[in-house]
Amino acid sequence: MSSPPSDVRSGLTGGEDDRAAAAGSPSPAYGGKPLTVAVTGAAGVLGERVAARLVDSPGVRRVLAIDDRRGEVPGVHWRILDVRDPAVAERLAGVDVVVHLAMDLGMETDPRARSAYNVRGAQTVVTAAAAAGVSRVVLCTSAMVYGALPDNEVPLAEDSELRATEEATLVGDLLEIERLARRAPRAHPGLQITVLRPAVVVGPGIDTVLTRHFEAPRLLVVAGSRPCWQFCHVDDLASALEYAALGLVEGEVTVGSDGWLEQEDVEELSGIRRMELPASLALGTAARLHRLGLTPAPAGDLAYTMYPWVVSGSRLHEAGWRPEHSNEEVLAELLAQVSGKHAVAGRRLGGKEAATSLGAAGATVALVGTAALVRRARKRRRF
Repeated sequence: MSSPPSDVRSGLTGGEDDRAAAAGSPSPAYGGKPLTVAVTGAAGVLGERVAARLVDSPGVRRVLAIDDRRGEVPGVHWRILDVRDPAVAERLAGVDVVVHLAMDLGMETDPRARSAYNVRGAQTVVTAAAAAGVSRVVLCTSAMVYGALPDNEVPLAEDSELRATEEATLVGDLLEIERLARRAPRAHPGLQITVLRPAVVVGPGIDTVLTRHFEAPRLLVVAGSRPCWQFCHVDDLASALEYAALGLVEGEVTVGSDGWLEQEDVEELSGIRRMELPASLALGTAARLHRLGLTPAPAGDLAYTMYPWVVSGSRLHEAGWRPEHSNEEVLAELLAQVSGKHAVAGRRLGGKEAATSLGAAGATVALVGTAALVRRARKRRRF
């Protein structure tokens, strides 16, 4: 079975100019033996950043870059293959640590194909690592696995219960990978699993339903909700993954900028006004649009813009890690990146669609536009 293109598979789609090596925070102090580290998905945006950091890390003597195409990171040793291929075990001979970043996070991918790639890829890599004698595997999921609920503590501790709902979404893939991570040490004694759970990841080339939230003409706010926004710059995530690769943090680890922004802070900093809707209208419209295939995310994902899922990052902080970017700085970068783009309910619009849906009346027209899409799809189904 062929794998999706790397730019889609990574979920971090962008131009060639956006794929710069990680910069900013220095490598952590490390007193152990120099390691050989393999990075899967190394041709993707995050994978390139992590591989570049590891090449320069004093604690790493050799970096293997594994992907189905060759990337542009200098100083690594490339192994070109699909991570679902059991032959990956042969390529991991002599490796101490695997950082698994080969994931399909693309919103336009068929959900069943995406899940098959994500879950099968993680299973194959973990099994291959154990067979090859690798001592540690680092996985990267998302703080979304905690779920966004009105009674969440702010911030959430790393050991908080995972209460996200699966709903056949990307979050479902991440929860399955989390279950795999918990089972793996029992199935493969001696193999250590570390899982990083970042907040909303932002940076050059990153395109997710949560970054598209800021492409709307108005910021959707569901009446009675309490949004709290916490971001994680992709370079901060790369530096946190370096800590995990070196074994300086273990277990379940959250990562993000310090603190969070209230909805009012986001509106003031962005200059984008809100559109407040009753929960029944917002969730009902989102569900219909997704059911008709007009938007990439199910209605359940709207909860991540309604309720808090802020994380503490305490284990990284105890290890000496600090983010280089504040929430305010990351939001400013995100707004610059999405400037000129238009989306409604995560659906990217362009040309005539944007002119029709995002005209002078702003959010009101956008809502009418989504309703028109529903009516149009229903008419097509009748003929």
